Amino acid sequence: MKTLNNHVILFDDECPMCYAYTKAFIKTGMLDSNGRESYQNTPDHICPLVNKQRAANEIALVNTDNGEVTYGIASLFKIIGHAMPIFKPLFAFKPFVFFMSKVYAFISYNRKVMIPVEAKTNTLQPNFKLNYRIAYLLFTWLVTAYILTKYAHLLTDFVPLGSHYREYFICGGQILFQGLIIGICMKQRIWDYLGNMMTISFAGSLLLLPILILAKYMEIYPIIFILYFLMVAGLMFLEHIRRSKILK
Repeated sequence: MKTLNNHVILFDDECPMCYAYTKAFIKTGMLDSNGRESYQNTPDHICPLVNKQRAANEIALVNTDNGEVTYGIASLFKIIGHAMPIFKPLFAFKPFVFFMSKVYAFISYNRKVMIPVEAKTNTLQPNFKLNYRIAYLLFTWLVTAYILTKYAHLLTDFVPLGSHYREYFICGGQILFQGLIIGICMKQRIWDYLGNMMTISFAGSLLLLPILILAKYMEIYPIIFILYFLMVAGLMFLEHIRRSKILK
C-alpha cells in the first residue's frame, strides 16, 4: 500500500473508535509515522489551517505542504484511495459519497454514546445533532426489537410467546418511559442518557446472536437459552451502572 506522506489526520483522543482506526492507518503504512495527532493537541504549525469545531465534528486531514484540509468521509476516502487506487472510482461516485457521508455523520455525531469515556475538562466537544440522535434511537430500537422477537421463540418453555410486535412495543415503551423520567430529573442530559441506554440494549441484542445461530444447527437444552439471556441482562445492568457514572 502507498503511504500518504506530508499529511496529518486529527482524531478525537476521547473517542476509542477514532483512536483505533487512525492508529491502524499508521500501522498499515497508509500514513507515515508522524501522520496522526489528536485535535485536542493540534500542532502550532497546523492549528491556523483547521476549523477546530468542524474537526471535532468530522475528522480532519491536513496537507502540510499546501495547507489543504479535508473533513469527514472525504478524509478517509483520500487516505484509502491513495493506499488502494482501485477504490478511487467508487470514491468519486457521487451517490456512494452521499450515502457514506450520511453513514459517517450518523456514527460521528453519536460516537459519544456508542463508546463513552469521561470527557476531559475544557476540551472542545462535537456538536449535538438532534436528527442524528433520533435516527440512532430508531435504528437501535428496530434492530434490538427484531432480534428479541427472534430470541423469544427460544424462551417459550419459560415465557409465553406474545404478538409479533410485542418486543417492539416493549423497547419503544422503554424509550418513552425512561425519556419521561430523565426529562423530569435531568432534562439537560436526556438525549445522552437515551443514546447510552439504547446502545446498551443494542449491544445486548447482538450478544444474543451467537445462540440464535447455534440453535439453528444444533440441539440446545432450553435452560441454556434462559441462563444465557439472564447473563446478558446482568452484563447490560453493569454497563448501565458504568455509563451512568460517566454521565453524572
